[in-house]
Formats: sequence, structure tokens, C-alpha cells
Amino acid sequence: MRRRTIVQGDHAVATEPGIVLTTVIGSCIAVCLADPVARVGGMNHFLLGEPGREQLLERDHLQRYGIHAMEVLINAMMSHGAERGRLRAHLYGGANMVAGLGNIGGLNAQFARRFLATEGIVVAHEDVGGRSARRVEFLPHEGRARCVHVARAPVQRPTRAVERQDRSGELELFR
Repeated sequence: MRRRTIVQGDHAVATEPGIVLTTVIGSCIAVCLADPVARVGGMNHFLLGEPGREQLLERDHLQRYGIHAMEVLINAMMSHGAERGRLRAHLYGGANMVAGLGNIGGLNAQFARRFLATEGIVVAHEDVGGRSARRVEFLPHEGRARCVHVARAPVQRPTRAVERQDRSGELELFR
């Protein structure tokens, strides 16, 4: 098996057997799509569902957002013979990893479900929520996925900035 690691903001599509797409996610979302007839599959990994309403984005950062990453993945699969109406999805991630930072993971999962429903893509399997990271392995040619929860780390609390001056006169913002 040849492995291809998908990092945040990345995607990959494969048509041949023997390829494994893999990623590790926390609050991010990984969507695996497969067309069982064309034997085409792909995976993406995005940070947030959509940018803020008035947020200006650089072109390099678009794939960090699900709204763009999903279209890129679907179009890449269609260019390899997949048909939108036959796509089946596996949805992973959306954990709330850090206490006190809101429901980022939950909002990501809601976005992904809403996007897939709007596009008429059936969710064949999902493993979202909770507080643990996940390692996802996807066999795109077969349309099969495996998800393993990473041992849960202790709950992290956001650190607050502490301003303190040292002897050299430089400002230390975090300790």
C-alpha cells in the first residue's frame, strides 16, 4: 500500500487500488468521498467551515475552509470520472479539543453535514464530536475508511497572556 498524508488545507483523489489516504484531525473535518461505480475516491482536511462574513482571505488560505475545500474535492473527483449523484461520504473530526474555546468542532461538523445535504451527497458513515483526535485512513478505490481515536490527552485550558518585563527590558507575552 502506498500512503499519502493529507494535511490541513490539502486534498487528494485516487483511482487505482493500493493507495491509502490518511490524516490526523481534532476539531478539523476530514471528508472522504467515493463513487463506487467509477471506483474514484478522495479526501480533504479543512480547518473551518466558512470564513467570517467580512473576513478578507488570501488565495493561499481558501482550502482551509470547507466551503472551498469541498468544491475542490468534488470537482477533482468528477475530473476523474466520478458522478455527483453517486458520491457517498464518510465524515470525521469535529472534536472540541480545548476547553473554553467554544464549539468549533461542533460547528465544523454542522457545516459539513449541511453542505453534503445541500449537494445531495449521502453520508454513509460519520464519527464526529467528542474530545479526542482521530487518525483516519481511507482506501479511495474501495470507498472504505477506518477511524481510530487517539488516546485522549488531559483537557487543555487556554493560557492567558501575562505581561512581564525581564532584566533586558524586553517584553514577555506568554509564560
